[in-house]
Amino acid sequence: MRTFTASKQNIMSKRYTITTALPYTNGPIHIGHLAGVYVPADIYARYLRLTGNDVVLIGGSDEHGVPITIKAKNEGVTPQDIVDKYHAIIKKSFEDFGISFDNYSRTSASIHHKTASEFFKTLNEKGEFIEETTEQLYDAEANQFLADRFVTGTCPKCGNEEAYGDQCEKCGTSLNATDLINPKSTLTGNTPTLKETKHWFLPLNKHEDFLKKWILEGHKKDWKPNVYGQVKSWIDDGLRPRAVTRDLDWGIPVPAEGGEGKVLYVWFDAPIGYISSTIEWAEREGKDWEPYWKDENTKLIHFIGKDNIVFHCIIFPSMLKAEGSYILPENVPANEFLNLEGNKLSTSKNWAVWLPEYLEEFPDQQDVLRYVLTANAPETKDNDFTWKDFQARNNNELVAIFGNFINRVVVLTNKYYDGVVPEPNDFTDVDLETLAAVKAYPNVIASSIERYRFREAGQELMNLARLGNKYLADAEPWKVIKEDEARTKTIMYVALQIASALATLSEPFLPFTSKKLKSILKVSSSAVENSWNDISEKEVLLPANHQIGKAELLFSKIEDKTIQEQLDKLEASKKANEAANKTIEPQKDVITFEDFTKLDIRVGTILEAEKMPKTKKLLVLKVDTGIDTRTIVSGIAESFSPEEVVGKKVTVLVNLAPRKLRGVESQGMILMTETPEGKLVFVNPDDNDSVKPGLQIS
Repeated sequence: MRTFTASKQNIMSKRYTITTALPYTNGPIHIGHLAGVYVPADIYARYLRLTGNDVVLIGGSDEHGVPITIKAKNEGVTPQDIVDKYHAIIKKSFEDFGISFDNYSRTSASIHHKTASEFFKTLNEKGEFIEETTEQLYDAEANQFLADRFVTGTCPKCGNEEAYGDQCEKCGTSLNATDLINPKSTLTGNTPTLKETKHWFLPLNKHEDFLKKWILEGHKKDWKPNVYGQVKSWIDDGLRPRAVTRDLDWGIPVPAEGGEGKVLYVWFDAPIGYISSTIEWAEREGKDWEPYWKDENTKLIHFIGKDNIVFHCIIFPSMLKAEGSYILPENVPANEFLNLEGNKLSTSKNWAVWLPEYLEEFPDQQDVLRYVLTANAPETKDNDFTWKDFQARNNNELVAIFGNFINRVVVLTNKYYDGVVPEPNDFTDVDLETLAAVKAYPNVIASSIERYRFREAGQELMNLARLGNKYLADAEPWKVIKEDEARTKTIMYVALQIASALATLSEPFLPFTSKKLKSILKVSSSAVENSWNDISEKEVLLPANHQIGKAELLFSKIEDKTIQEQLDKLEASKKANEAANKTIEPQKDVITFEDFTKLDIRVGTILEAEKMPKTKKLLVLKVDTGIDTRTIVSGIAESFSPEEVVGKKVTVLVNLAPRKLRGVESQGMILMTETPEGKLVFVNPDDNDSVKPGLQIS
C-alpha cells in the first residue's frame, strides 16, 4: 500500500488576551455588532485554542453610557432597570449564538468600579491628569450639563446636522460637545448656554511622540489600512487633552477631591472593563490575571468596529502607557459597518436583524448566520446584508456543498459497510493528491485567520468541502462498487478523511455544525478526535474499522416564504418609522362659511367597481348618490379590491367639476384619509339603515 507523508507544523504555544468592544446595554445585539466584532473575535479565539494556545476571550456590557440614561428617561425607569434588562438579554444571546467568551462581565459590577477607580487614582497620583475649569454646554431648563448624546448639532468636519456631542456617526470623527455648530439639547430642544465646570483631562498631546513611534513607525505594515489611516489622521491633526470625567449622576464616582457630582467618562471606564472582566475570570478560575495584561510575551488583541478605533488605538494605549505596568495591543483589527438591505442599520428606526429574534425564528441555525456574516464581513469596506443573499449562501453553499458532501459520505458508508470505516487498498495518484491537499488546508486557513482575513478563511474551509464533492463526483463509488469493491473501499476511506478534517477545521466558523458532525462521525471526546495540528501531522484522521453513526442533515434548505416573511417585517418597520416621523400638514388658508357652503357632500353607496385597464391605482366606481347614479374614478386600487368596496357607504363630493381620467369622465370625488401607517381608509358615514344615499353632510 502506498502511503502519504504529513507536513509538520512547528507552532509554539503563546498567551493571548482577546477583547471585544463592550456593547451598550440599551438594546439587544443585532447583525451589525456580530459581523463587526463578535463573530470574527470568536473565530480567532476558537482557532487559537485549537492550535494549543493559552487564550482568554473577554467581553462585557457597557452600562454607563449616556444612551442608557436617555432610554431610562424616555421609559420612565432607572438606568439600573435598563442595564439589568438588556445585560441579561445580551449575555443569553451571546451564549445561545455560540460566542465562546471565557468571561462576560458588566461595568456596573463592583469589581469593575473598584478596578476603574484604582486606575484613575494611580494616574491622578502620578500627575498624569490636568485639572481644568472650562465652559461646557448647559441646559438651564433641565438644570444639567449636556454631555455626549444629550446634545446634537452640526459636525464641524463633514456638516452632518445630526452629529452627537461625542461623535459624528456619519464621518466617524470623535468630538467634544462644544465642537458642535448650532447645538441643541436633546432633553428640551433648547439652545444650550456655556457654564463653568471643573474636570480632569488626559493630555493626549503629552503622548504624541510615543504614539507616533509606536503606531506610525511600528505598525504601519501589520495594522489594517482603515485603522492605520484613521489613527494617522488623528495624530497628524495634533492631539489635545481629553476630559476623563463628566457632570452626570450615572456612572463611577470620581475618586478625587472635588469630584462630587461627577463620574468617570464612559470612554475612560469602559476599556478598563476588559481588565476588570479578566480579573473576575481569574478569581473564578483560580488563575493569576496579571500575565494576561502585564507580561510582554502576551499578545493583546482588540476586536472593535471602526467607530471605536480612536479609543482603542490612541486613548486607551495612552492610559496604559501612563499607568506604566501594562502591555499595549499588538493589533486592533477593526471592521467597517454592515448595512441591511441597502440602508444603514439603525436601532432607533428598528432597521436591524436582532439576534434574539433571529434565534427564535431560525432555531438551530446559528451557524447559517455565522457563515453568512463571515462570508460578507465588512473587513475593508462597508458591506450589505440581504435576506436573498442569506438564503442563497445557505442553499447553494452550506446545503449544496458542505452538507451534500457529508450526507453522501455518511449515507454510502452506512449502505456499503454498516457505518464502519473500510480498510483502504492501494492509493492512486488522485487519492494521494487529495489527501495531501487536505493536509495543506490547516496552514492555508490558519494563514488567513492570523492575518484577520476571516472571509478568506471561511471560503478556504468551503473549498475543502468542494474538494470532497469533486473527489466523490469524479471517483463515482456508487458505480465502482458494482465492479471493484476493493477500489470502492479506498474511495470511501479517503472521503471519510476529508469529512474528519472538516469536522475539526469547521469549528471556529461553524461550532454547532462541527459538534454535530463529530457526533455523526463518533469522534467527540474519543481517541480519534483531532486537533487543528493533527490534520497536517497525523497519518490517519479516521482509522479503518472505526464505527460512525447514521446520517443527519447538517443544514436545511430555506424556502422563499421564510425569506419573504423577513422582508415583510423590514417593510413594516420602514412604514412604521415613516409614520412615526410623518409631519402633520399645517392648516390651510382660512375660508369663509360661504366658501364651505359651496361644497355639496353627500352619502353615497358603491354599486359596482372594476379596475381601470392598464393602471395600478385606479378603480372605476358606479355610485348611488341619492340624486343620481354616476361614475367616479378613484385612486384606491392598491388599497382595495373591487369586491371589497361594492356595497360600501361612502362620503362623496358631488359638485366637483367633472374630469376625464384615462378617457373616463369622473363625476365627483370619494373622500378618503390616510392612517399614520400610510393605509387609505374611507371617511365613512355611520353604517346604519337610517343613513340613506343622498343625505347631505353638514
